[in-house]
Amino acid sequence: MTPGIEFNRRILDIPVYPAAATYAFEGDLVKLASNETPWPPHPQVLEAIEAELRTLNRYPDPEKSLLRRRISERTGVPVGRVTVGNGSCEILLAAADAMLEPGVEVVYAWPSFSIYPHVAAMSGARAITVPLNEAGEHDLEAMAREVTVATRLVIVCNPNNPSATALPPAAIDAFVAELPRHVAVVVDEAYVEFSMLQDPDESIELLDRHPNLVLLRTFSKVYGLCGLRAGFALGSGDFRMAVDRVRQPFSVNALAQAAAAEALNHVDEVERRVEQTAIERLHMESELEERGLESTDSQANFSWIALGDRDEDEVVEGLAARGVIVRAGKALGEEGRLRVTYGTRHENDRFLAALDEVL
Repeated sequence: MTPGIEFNRRILDIPVYPAAATYAFEGDLVKLASNETPWPPHPQVLEAIEAELRTLNRYPDPEKSLLRRRISERTGVPVGRVTVGNGSCEILLAAADAMLEPGVEVVYAWPSFSIYPHVAAMSGARAITVPLNEAGEHDLEAMAREVTVATRLVIVCNPNNPSATALPPAAIDAFVAELPRHVAVVVDEAYVEFSMLQDPDESIELLDRHPNLVLLRTFSKVYGLCGLRAGFALGSGDFRMAVDRVRQPFSVNALAQAAAAEALNHVDEVERRVEQTAIERLHMESELEERGLESTDSQANFSWIALGDRDEDEVVEGLAARGVIVRAGKALGEEGRLRVTYGTRHENDRFLAALDEVL
C-alpha cells in the first residue's frame, strides 16, 4: 500500500474475492463461471419489484417483516429465528464479527467457498482448514478432530462449492451431535435445492435437535436473484439478534425484500428449475465422461472437472477466446480443474464444442 492513511493490519490478510472475469468477445458470451441460474426471475417476481419502485424514496423495512414471515411459513421455523441478509454472505460475515476474535478458531474444509478465508482474516481468529477427501467431500471426522476449546465456529458447505459434492442430513446430524454445544455450526446450503441426497426440508428438522446449528440459504441460485442479493439463516433467536446487532441498518434493500418474498410463492417454478438443472447435469456428466474427463459426483448446478495433465490456464483462456467463461480451479483452491455452471442446453453445448476445440 502507498504511504498515507493507516489501515488495520488485518487488511493485508484479507484475500481479494476471486470474482469471475469477463472477456471481450464479438458475439453472445456464455457465462458459466458464477453458478448463476440461466433463467430470469418469475414474471410475478418482476411485478413485485416494479411495484416497489414507486416507494424508493422510503427506507426499506429494517425488520424485513414480510420476507421473514414468508420464510417462516415456508420452512416452519418461527419468525424470531429467521435472519435475513444482503445475501447469505453478509450473514456469515456478520456472524464472524459477532463470534470471532483473536485467540479463537474457525474450522472449515478446503477447497470450499471463497468467502470463508475472509471470516478469519477480518476477525483475527485462527483458521483451521481440513482437506476434502479423495471424492471431494467434507471429511467430517477429520474436522471434528480439529475442534478444541478455542473453536467458536465450524462451517460446512453442503453441497460444497467448488467441488459440487454433498453429504446427507444424517451425516450432518451425527457430526453436530458430536461437537461441544459452545461451537456454532453453520451449514451453508446455497445449493441445497439441487441436491438429490435430500429434500430441502430434511435439514431444517435438525434445528430442533441442535440449538448451536445454523442453516444458511440464498435467493441467488435457484431463485435467480443474484442481482438483488438476498439470503437468510435459520437458527436460534440469539443468533439472529447478534447478527442484526453488528450489521448496518437497512442492509437489505426494498427491491430484494419484495422479490424474495414473492419468489417464495412459486414452489412450482423452483421445482421446474431443479428438474431442468438435473437434466443438464446428466447431459454434461455424460458428455464429459465420453471425453475422458473426470468430475466429482455433482449435487449442485455445476461440475468440478479434473483436467489431468492439461494446462489449466491454456484451457480457461482458450474457452474465453471462444466466448465461454468458466472458473479456473487454482482461483478456487485446487489447480488443474474447471468449475463449470450448467446453463441452458444451447449454452452447455457451446461449452462442449469450445472444449473440443481447445483440447
